[in-house]
Amino acid sequence: MGSENEKMVTVEEAIERILGSVEPLKAETISILDATGRVLYEDAISPFDVPPLDNSAMDGYAIIAGNTSQASPEKPAVMTITEEIKAGGNFEEKRVTDATAIRIMTGAPIPEGADSVVEIESTLEEDERVLVFRRVARGENIRRAGEDIEKGSVVLRRGDRLKSSDIGLLASLNIDLIQVYSRPRVAIVSTGDEIVGVGEEIKPGQIRNSSSYTLYSEIENYNAIPEYLGIARDTKDAVRDKLLQALEYDVIVTTGGVSMGKYDFVKEAITDLGIEILIETIKMKPGKPCIFGRKGTKLFFGLPGNPVSTLVSFIQFVRPALLRMMGSDKLDKPLVNAVLEEEIKKKPDRKHFIRGYFTIRDGSLYVNTTGPQGSGILRSMSIANCLIIIPIGVDRVKAGELVTIQLINHLEV
Repeated sequence: MGSENEKMVTVEEAIERILGSVEPLKAETISILDATGRVLYEDAISPFDVPPLDNSAMDGYAIIAGNTSQASPEKPAVMTITEEIKAGGNFEEKRVTDATAIRIMTGAPIPEGADSVVEIESTLEEDERVLVFRRVARGENIRRAGEDIEKGSVVLRRGDRLKSSDIGLLASLNIDLIQVYSRPRVAIVSTGDEIVGVGEEIKPGQIRNSSSYTLYSEIENYNAIPEYLGIARDTKDAVRDKLLQALEYDVIVTTGGVSMGKYDFVKEAITDLGIEILIETIKMKPGKPCIFGRKGTKLFFGLPGNPVSTLVSFIQFVRPALLRMMGSDKLDKPLVNAVLEEEIKKKPDRKHFIRGYFTIRDGSLYVNTTGPQGSGILRSMSIANCLIIIPIGVDRVKAGELVTIQLINHLEV
């Protein structure tokens, strides 16, 4: 057996190994009302032009532009108003000819014969006539059919994670059912005699099970389906039995029991269950003890027990794996540069993810830590809106220097 250092992989190696093990799930057909946050399984193609007809971009008058070639404030062009067309109103059999105009509202179809629309502000209406005080160009203030979307064009692509505006776009195309990637079912298992569930009596030396609740919320946030299976106590049989139950799911996420302690049975239990271990430790802090394994298409993540380590590990590793399972092409949280406003000293042997809070002043980003960085201090993660990334090999960053921060509350890019 190799030493721990030989087994450790970098964060980048871990992500590559994990994503290389992920197979996207199958498709299902759902209503667009249920599709926010889901990932398209197939391209969405427009069945018609948007807009479907040439229409007016202004409230004004549909005219023939050539009739205004000599128009000026001193000598306006004069046309007789013959009709009116409202948005959604009848426009058939209405025609513009020389010396005539049709009153038209924004969004109304362009009548036959007209080649432009002059806005109300450049006209004066009197005695069923309109006076136009400027020269109007051919095609002016007309929105052409298909100007927004052409029939047959791809409006949303396979792998797109649907936003609210995308749902509206699909509705505008009269698409009510779409194919999306299925959602993975994720089993959550906590381990440890010291863990106590919410609402249960707590004894000296015990702690509340915050990590599982954090994971449940994050898994839901990414549209996977979480299922909390409870706490496995510190015996090999208890851990094995709980993980055997969890193997019915697409993904298993455990918290605790992955270090080198006497009562850390997770590694032994998953080996007994035929789960191939691909990662054991990662060169990062927090989150060094982190197991990743696979059995067929099922994925296993053994995360550290401390709540901050759990969440940071989830963000870096479990989150992109779930997104890949659901077919998403966008897996990376945004990385931007910010001015560090306090000195940070760290051991250079690992990549550090430090809880931070960034602000924007005068168009630039500035970042501070959220205080003490102990892996059990969940409050500091609650305050954070980013992670300050200190790469391997760097032991000190001075105030005023640029650092890379990961925007953890933003969508993937």
